[in-house]
Amino acid sequence: MKKNYLLWAVTALIMLALQSCNNGKTYAEMKEEEADAIHKYIVENNIEEISEAEFAAQDSVTYENQYVLLEESGVYMHIDNRGPGKGVLEDGYHEILARFVEVALQTRSDLGMEAGDTLLANFHVSNPAYTIYGELFKLTISDESYSASFANNGSNKSIMYDVYGTQSVPSGWLIPFRYLTPGRTTDSDKIARVKLIVPHSQGTSSATQSVYPCFYELTYSLK
Repeated sequence: MKKNYLLWAVTALIMLALQSCNNGKTYAEMKEEEADAIHKYIVENNIEEISEAEFAAQDSVTYENQYVLLEESGVYMHIDNRGPGKGVLEDGYHEILARFVEVALQTRSDLGMEAGDTLLANFHVSNPAYTIYGELFKLTISDESYSASFANNGSNKSIMYDVYGTQSVPSGWLIPFRYLTPGRTTDSDKIARVKLIVPHSQGTSSATQSVYPCFYELTYSLK
């Protein structure tokens, strides 16, 4: 009983903190503004939204400017390239090298960002062949469960860890692994590549706490 009370108290404090931030707006209001920002991005970029049923009927392929809405997570996904591997990754541990661009989808004066701002990146958007370095993380797959943590030791320094203060990989980054076939390649024409619209609940620790969505372009390869 005491444990249940403590859990309830911690949950209540978190919800109060969320409701008091962003100039006094409630969590529900912040979620509504986030949804509006995502909708605006979809409309302004002429994105065609398809359902999971349509996605499956297309053999899990997205055509030009198509994004599938993955209902459970709220993530929108476009697959540019599944990758050079022979199939989706099986249960076990996999070392993944990711390169990414993270873009704000919502103007938030309280956070000092505008929609379209590049928040973080480790490859050049206009020249995907040009890379700075990769984000190394260990992916664990067990049945339908996916989890991952960034490496942050020795030569494997994580910019995501340095900025967001956690080794946990955003859950939105892991969703594509259900559909991709990553392999070992540095060829930008073959590497597994996706574009994602990620709501706060599937994003970084900062996005989750402050309730804002991000766009990501991501590549994945096996280390």
